Amino acid sequence: MTTLGLVVAEFNREITEQMEAVAREAADDAGAEVYETVRVPGVYDAPLAADRLARLEAVDAVAVIGTVITGDTDHDQVITDAAAQRLSDVSLERDTPVTLGVTGPGMSAAEARERVENAAKAVDGALDLVAELPDPDQR
Repeated sequence: MTTLGLVVAEFNREITEQMEAVAREAADDAGAEVYETVRVPGVYDAPLAADRLARLEAVDAVAVIGTVITGDTDHDQVITDAAAQRLSDVSLERDTPVTLGVTGPGMSAAEARERVENAAKAVDGALDLVAELPDPDQR
């Protein structure tokens, strides 16, 4: 059974709790186990949590979920760009799939609510990577 680490951003919690439920359902439907869930204040804080989960031998992949809603500045773009880059770095540095189930930037709260199902895509992507990536020990 594939085991997942799940990172859930608390900011915009009324949306991310729905995303978390969708992610857990996707894992259950795929026969995967959510081994551990780490809740972080916001999407910007997700890379450290993803890194800690990716270090656990029991975790095969990490799915990160959250939403970044637009404001009056470019803050949403800065946050999502920084988080996406660092999450990609974690995946490469730990040789563990880390998927980005973060909606935004440039969306309203209403648009974010319409995209809660994207959390399932992060779980599905993580599981697909675990299944498809060659085992580096099989050389």
